[in-house]
Amino acid sequence: MEPAVDQHAALDELAAALRARLLADPRPGGDAAARIRALVDAEAAVLDAATREELVRRVAERSFGLGALEPLLADPSVDEVMVNGAGTVWVEREGRLEPADVAFAGEAELRHAIERILAPLGRRVDEAEPLVDARLPDGSRVNVVIPPLALDGPVLTIRRFRRRGFTARELVDAGTWSAALHDFLGAAVRARLNILVSGGTGSGKTTTLNALSSFIPAGERVVTIEDTAELRLQQPHVVRLEARPPSVEGRGEVTICRLVRNSLRMRPDRIVVGEVRGPEALDMLGAMTSGHDGSLCTVHAGSAEEALRRIETLALMADVGLPHAAVREQVATAVDLVVHQARVPGGARQVVGVSEVVRVAGGPGTRQVYAVRRGRPTWRAPLGDGPAARLLAGGG
Repeated sequence: MEPAVDQHAALDELAAALRARLLADPRPGGDAAARIRALVDAEAAVLDAATREELVRRVAERSFGLGALEPLLADPSVDEVMVNGAGTVWVEREGRLEPADVAFAGEAELRHAIERILAPLGRRVDEAEPLVDARLPDGSRVNVVIPPLALDGPVLTIRRFRRRGFTARELVDAGTWSAALHDFLGAAVRARLNILVSGGTGSGKTTTLNALSSFIPAGERVVTIEDTAELRLQQPHVVRLEARPPSVEGRGEVTICRLVRNSLRMRPDRIVVGEVRGPEALDMLGAMTSGHDGSLCTVHAGSAEEALRRIETLALMADVGLPHAAVREQVATAVDLVVHQARVPGGARQVVGVSEVVRVAGGPGTRQVYAVRRGRPTWRAPLGDGPAARLLAGGG
């Protein structure tokens, strides 16, 4: 095992040296691939053909690719790539984290890879702006944090984008939700209930939101609003909006809040917000209670109860002087169902609870109508004659 590791390290070292020679060559233009091959043939002629071919690939990666990340991003089984400084790379496969058998030769090489990712996007990261969140042309999300904020070197996180998301029926096969829950939530969307999908980071909220949106009838006009575009709706009449961060000069920002307000003037039948994370919560509540029934959105929260409290807190951030009691009343009126999702042991994502929103003393409360207990789905009769009760009775 050790000789293979030594050969791997030696090839990496030689590739880095040849790349430096290539950059130092003053000759402009030309076929970069041909120059790399000629350099490898001249400087590594003693190596066999297969090894030289591998060396050409490594030099090319370091010259105009993403270096050590190339094989990971070419692997369809990798869902997320996490680079913790120059020496450590982790990947997520099927919900499980595992170390990758790749590494960057040093911080300079990692910084070059980050620059090659951000440059085509018109973004940059430096000491003045050490945090960057961006989207690659294929839809993958990229987050970069560099020193002095990242103490152990640049941190790069790439969340891969699936061009074809899971369908609602495929989520049944994957165990994300049961067949009965699939039918119940489908009826809830068609009946124009306002649904909030809650869960932690990486719990699969966006995947579930995308599947829920598939139940929206084809004849409706849907406006989607996201911080980073990930949703892929299949309806024929979809308007996709994406927020814009400020420029390097600090100008030109367009927030989710502004997009939600603008969407109300676009004659939407449904508004789908990828994630509510700021004062746009108040505008979203207003949309849900002003004729835009059937709206869908997600929020970070550890439970259905926390989801409602978080929506209240975010709505208060709008700083329009509304009393807390008025915001709580609006939450109780606006949201019909909370679908809570979580990672379960083993890494799978699963809808672990569905709660109806009920009125309690002082504002909104939740009551579970569906839960997964000890691995088994259970149903519970709703209170009163609310939307969940009508759906479970077959009225949806």
